[in-house]
Amino acid sequence: MSTRVLTKGNIALAEGALQAGCRYYFGYPITPQNDIPEYLARELPKREGVFIPAESEIASINMVMGAAASGKRAMTSSSGPGISLMQEALSYMAGSDIPCVVVNIMRVGPGLGGIAPSQGDYMQAVHGGGHGDYRNIVLAPASVQEMFDLTIKAFELADRYRNPAMIIADAMIGQIQEPCRLVPKEPVIIPEKPWALTGRRGRKPQLLKSLYLGPGEQEEHNLYMKKKYDTIQRNEVMYETRSLDDADIMIVAFGTPSRIAKTAIREARKEGIKAGLLRPITLFPFPYDAIARYSEKIKNVLVVEMNTGQMLFDVKISAHPGARVSFHGRPGGGIPYADEIVREMKKALKEESAA
Repeated sequence: MSTRVLTKGNIALAEGALQAGCRYYFGYPITPQNDIPEYLARELPKREGVFIPAESEIASINMVMGAAASGKRAMTSSSGPGISLMQEALSYMAGSDIPCVVVNIMRVGPGLGGIAPSQGDYMQAVHGGGHGDYRNIVLAPASVQEMFDLTIKAFELADRYRNPAMIIADAMIGQIQEPCRLVPKEPVIIPEKPWALTGRRGRKPQLLKSLYLGPGEQEEHNLYMKKKYDTIQRNEVMYETRSLDDADIMIVAFGTPSRIAKTAIREARKEGIKAGLLRPITLFPFPYDAIARYSEKIKNVLVVEMNTGQMLFDVKISAHPGARVSFHGRPGGGIPYADEIVREMKKALKEESAA
C-alpha cells in the first residue's frame, strides 16, 4: 500500500493532473485556487511541461483549446468569476470535440462575491454556462484523496468522449489538508489521438470545428452530441451511498455538505432516526436512476447544499413521485452544521407523519 502524505486539496489536484499526463497549464490567479497554479508553475518545468500565466481567464481557456486541439492533455483552473469568462470557449470546445479539464474551486457569488466556500456554481457547470446545446462532464470531489483521483479520472473521461470535463469543489475541499495517497490507483494510459491537429505532413488535412452552415448540418451535429451525452449518462455515473438499507430519510449532498451529513447521520441514528446518504460524485452524468430507485423505498429526501437550491432541481426530477423532497441550504459562505441537518431531518419526518 502506498504511503499517504498530509496534503492540501488544491495541491493533490495539481499533482493528480501531472500524474495524469497534463503538461500544459494556462491560468490566471484568483482566490481560493491559487495553490494550483503556484504548484504547477514550480513542477511543470521539471517534467518538460509548459506553464503560462495568461493575461486573463479568456486567454487561458483559449490557450487550453489550442494545446488540446493538438492532442495534448491541457488544463486550466479558476473560481466562479473566472469560469464565467471561459464559457464561450468551453462551448466551442464541446462543439469541436476537443477534450480538456477545467477546475472550479468555488467561492461566494454572485458578482465578485468573496473567497468563502460556496456551491453556487452548480448550475453553471452542470447545465452549461455557455451558449448552445452542450454538456460538460462534471465531477465533484469530497476529500483530498478524491481531488487527486478524480483529476486523473477527469482527463480519462475527457479523452474518452472528446469533451470538456470540469471538476468543481468548494473552497473548503480545496483548502483542507488530509492524508492522501499521491499515486494513481491504476496505470495512467494516454490514448492515441488520430484526430489531433499535428501538421498535415504525410496525411490528409484535418479540421476541428463547431461551425456548420449547410442545410441540416448543425442539427445532425447536435444529435450526434446528444448521443454522446446519452452514452456518458448510461456508462459513467458515480455516486456513494451510506446507511440507506434501513433508512427512513435520505440526504442527498455533494462536496463539503456530504461530509457534514455523515456526522449528522451518526448523530441522528443515536436519537433513533434512521438516516442515510446518497452523494453524487458525477454531477453530469447525474445519478437520476439511483435517486429514483432509493426514493421509491425511502419516501423522505433532504437535499443539503451550500447555495439556495441548485442540485435540488435535479433531485426533484429524479425522485420517485411518491417521495417528499425538502431542502436545507446555506448560501453566501454559510456552512451547514450537523445539528442543523438533524433538525431539518426531524422537521421533514414530522411533516411527513402529519400529512
